[in-house]
Amino acid sequence: MISMSTLADVRADLTRLTDHAKVQVLQRFFKTGKGQYGEGDVFIGVTVPRSRQVAVKYAGIPLEDVNRLLYSKIHEERLVALLILVLKSRADLEGVARFYIDNISLVNNWDLVDLSAPRILGAYLETRDRSILYRLAISDKLWERRIAIIATQHFIRRGNFTDNLKISEMLLGDSHDLMHKAVG
Repeated sequence: MISMSTLADVRADLTRLTDHAKVQVLQRFFKTGKGQYGEGDVFIGVTVPRSRQVAVKYAGIPLEDVNRLLYSKIHEERLVALLILVLKSRADLEGVARFYIDNISLVNNWDLVDLSAPRILGAYLETRDRSILYRLAISDKLWERRIAIIATQHFIRRGNFTDNLKISEMLLGDSHDLMHKAVG
């Protein structure tokens, strides 16, 4: 009999992998203080490589459970959710991309954007209308603007620079340093 993994299993594994010594470092690094871009984000101290291991182990969990992880206040749970979505996109790119777009407000820190936008949204838009990227590029939300430019990495890897250059031009005057880094 095949054991079905549950959301509780994912969370239990993340709890087991917690490194309390890393929590403060991560909170500073991801600027979770009052008024900072990651304000209120909660870290439990799980590294990205360990988060990737958890995502691979639980890639088969239902989308409903991925959704619950994505709505978590715990950063690493959202990270694992997005890593699982990247894995799921290999089998159902359109479904995952639609889910991603519907929940784009939860992709709300630079690492979450950077690991998911090219592999999900960029891959999905490779042969489709890309106007969503231009709408995101003029958003008042930092993370949506970052998604717009970072998603174009998928096209760049295939030798297509057109959208990247156009969106970069739109974002050149952005006041946020995280956008300067993304455009650069």
